[in-house]
Amino acid sequence: MDAVDESAPRFDAFAASCPSRRLLDTIGDKWASLAVVALGLGGRMRYSELSARIEGVSQKMLTQTLRKLERDGLLTRTVTPSVPVRVDYELTPLGLTLLEPICHLKEWAEAHMAEVDRARDEYDREKLQT
Repeated sequence: MDAVDESAPRFDAFAASCPSRRLLDTIGDKWASLAVVALGLGGRMRYSELSARIEGVSQKMLTQTLRKLERDGLLTRTVTPSVPVRVDYELTPLGLTLLEPICHLKEWAEAHMAEVDRARDEYDREKLQT
């Protein structure tokens, strides 16, 4: 476990004014989570590779997601001048620290989706009867 930096500011995401909520908004987004996992498992990727890997994401959403992750210091965007211009994305060391918890969350969702579907069906059946 990492040592706690006593001089670092303390944050409490339960507090309405806590700036960590903005970060939770970003990393809690499905596209951001999937981008982090794709880059973490696939390494450096071009935009088109990410778009193909994350099925269903629109160009607009992927672009916005990558910009947010870059702004938060979780990934880098490297432009290589060529014809056409080459743009690569890669997790930063900070972004790599997020990989394990997000992978666990993704794996949990995949492992328990059938149970969640059953619970949703049961809930919907009960609500329709009332």
